[in-house]
Amino acid sequence: MAPCRVARCSCPRALSWLPVLFVVLVVAWSYYAYVFELCLYTIPSVEEQSICLVTFHLCFAMFMWSYWRTIFTKPGNPAKEFSLTKADREQYEKEQRPEAQQEILKKVARELPVYTCTDTGAIRYCDRCRLIKPDRCHHCSTCNTCVLKMDHHCPWVNNCVGFSNYKFFILFLAYSVLYCLFITATVLRYFIKFWTPCRRTPAEICPQNELPDTHAKFHVLFLFFVAAMFFISLLSLFSYHLWLVVHNRSTIEAFRAPMFHSGPDKNGFSMGVAKNLTQVFGDQKMFWLLPVSTSLGDGHTFPTRLVPE
Repeated sequence: MAPCRVARCSCPRALSWLPVLFVVLVVAWSYYAYVFELCLYTIPSVEEQSICLVTFHLCFAMFMWSYWRTIFTKPGNPAKEFSLTKADREQYEKEQRPEAQQEILKKVARELPVYTCTDTGAIRYCDRCRLIKPDRCHHCSTCNTCVLKMDHHCPWVNNCVGFSNYKFFILFLAYSVLYCLFITATVLRYFIKFWTPCRRTPAEICPQNELPDTHAKFHVLFLFFVAAMFFISLLSLFSYHLWLVVHNRSTIEAFRAPMFHSGPDKNGFSMGVAKNLTQVFGDQKMFWLLPVSTSLGDGHTFPTRLVPE
């Protein structure tokens, strides 16, 4: 029976990697189609080949680096100080009245930098993780853990997007948009050539207007459509998350304003555009475009307009 249980448990974990595998396969094919079918087999000019290959590999490297960091960087979990002690937990679980349970949580929360609460003004407590949630922290049902400054669970990276990897996620979107845009822009000319064959006789009079009808034709045509389609969809997603960064909100907070003791405030954590950008990307601008950890803070506390620093 034990092996069967292990198989049932591991099967969903294996299936959760299918979206990532799909992305990797699409990117691998796009690499082959662009480098070999377009640059080496279709583009006649060596100079143009060199420019395209160098620029493409730069975009490809930044894209894959950001994607890798988003997948394999843990989003961050609450520190032990937010967990109830064994004595407090036993006392909390023995109590049947919600009022008495809240008194226990309030006693513990006095020592913690917690400024947000539930809609009823109660302490935000996670029964599954048995801890008091830090500000902007939420429980992910997929990962079955509380995540610091949780934005959302993304199946395309098989990971939660939270405090520690949110910058990487933004850069992943940015470089994926750039990657698709570069492919679309450079493939467009050859995409048009494949569809506009020369009608002169003999064909040697205008050899530059047509390309040979080889196996590269399918890859170039399909590459254009795929890159353009992903560019449009990713651009909208990137624009939305850039808007969230500028306003210092997570996806969860955009749909449901964080609740403070003074009431809900969708701009409660917004400190101005410059400071909002600095919180995510760090205070050293030379590292903003690199997928390295530069976000400010520890993910447990955040500056807010409602509480004096």
